[in-house]
Formats: sequence, C-alpha cells, structure tokens
Amino acid sequence: MQINPYLSFDGECEAAFKFYERCLGGKIESLFTHEAMPPEAKAQMPGVDPKRIMHAHLSVGDQAIMGADGPPGGKKPQGFSVSLTFKSVSEGKRVFDELAQGGQVFMPFASTFWSPGFGMLTDRFGIPWMVNCEQAA
Repeated sequence: MQINPYLSFDGECEAAFKFYERCLGGKIESLFTHEAMPPEAKAQMPGVDPKRIMHAHLSVGDQAIMGADGPPGGKKPQGFSVSLTFKSVSEGKRVFDELAQGGQVFMPFASTFWSPGFGMLTDRFGIPWMVNCEQAA
C-alpha cells in the first residue's frame, strides 16, 4: 500500500505545484484543468472555472503528492501536516527555508531531542508542513 497526501487549494494549485516541484526537486506528472475534461464530465459540473486544476500529481523520488483546486471559497482540510524526512540537515534546512517564504513558521528549524533538525510551518498556500531530519546512525 502507498499513502499519498491529496492537497486542496482555492485557485492556487498550479502555482503551488510548480513551487513544490522546484523546492522538492520533483516532477509534475500531470496538471489537468477542468477545461480539459470531456464534455459529459463538464456537464456534471456547471459553473466551474475551466482554468482551475481538476487534478495535479507531483512525483518526488518514489513518493507522490497530489492535489486540486476545490470549489471557490470551499473549506480547506484541517488536522494534517505534510511530513518530510531528510537524511541531510542542510537539505532539510534548505527545504524548510524555501517552504517558509511568505508562510508562517510555528516552530523554527532547530535541533531537538529526537532530531538534529526539525521545524513546522504553513506555506504561503496554506499547507502545513513538518520538516524532520534523521539522527546519524
């Protein structure tokens, strides 16, 4: 089994996934708009902005993050964080700092009793992240 986070946005999915692609060193595998839907599917969703993202898929190594633009003004999911774990503290810090740009840091990236580098933030797109680094063996 594989478990992948599926993120919801309010019109910013494409910008967020392009940012994550660069920041995380991933590759956008798909970025489908409502405009690309077949006519019979569009008929079931009248009034949806055709430029909003219906489905996005970002591969990062053998992992994936997926997402879409929800209905305008829709509720964003709560009670979760996307957790990233790095072997290198310098790489963890680099990603943390990039994700934090324009966002809100809740726990600055620092050494903890369980990790040589850990921090928590919400990025500028409203997605919560936890960045963790593995202890040396």
